[in-house]
Amino acid sequence: MPKHIVKILDTAFVTHNVKRFQVEKPRNYSFTPGQATELALRKTGWKDEARSFNFTSLPESKTLEFIIKIYDEHQGVTHQLGLAHAGDELVLEEPFGAITYQGPGYFFAGGAGVTPFISILRDLQKRKKLAGNTLVCSNQTSDDVILPEELGKMLGKQFLNIFTRQHVLGFLEKRIDRNTMVTLVQDFDQHFYVCGPDSFVSNICGILKDLGAKAESIVIEE
Repeated sequence: MPKHIVKILDTAFVTHNVKRFQVEKPRNYSFTPGQATELALRKTGWKDEARSFNFTSLPESKTLEFIIKIYDEHQGVTHQLGLAHAGDELVLEEPFGAITYQGPGYFFAGGAGVTPFISILRDLQKRKKLAGNTLVCSNQTSDDVILPEELGKMLGKQFLNIFTRQHVLGFLEKRIDRNTMVTLVQDFDQHFYVCGPDSFVSNICGILKDLGAKAESIVIEE
């Protein structure tokens, strides 16, 4: 698989532990909204430590954007990315991924699992096809929500937040269980997009299927 050497153009933290990277885009490099790639730092000891991250930029953008959760406690790749800045180089591979838009429905994101949906929703907004889509984000607290202003402006009342560890007035404080799902979704004959930690994906998919959603209508990263 071809590899590209690209420079980081800009970085900024968007939450206390989530960082946005603007990166050079190789010539003729293309991806579909929702896809990911393997990234590694071009740095001694880390060149072969590639990890998958989703594109959050639009496919036609002149640069690539990644929004990455930094796990400092692991002292691994994301910790190193947390220390990276403009001018540092990355090793970029070709795009891959099964999370692509199939039609209107519900997007369920656990934490940083919202990242593949950002490019999809930005693309739909640009093409004026956002109608009929709802984004449900589950986070521990309100401080963990990624791009709340942009997503809120984009989706309005169809941007729903659930917090598992903090009571915020006007928002649900609980995990998504069967009863919550019935409240959120009245029609299970539509598309469902699910991304997040394995336990989150397994739980959401199990509830959806139990409530009548067809397996083929549930889109996850394989």
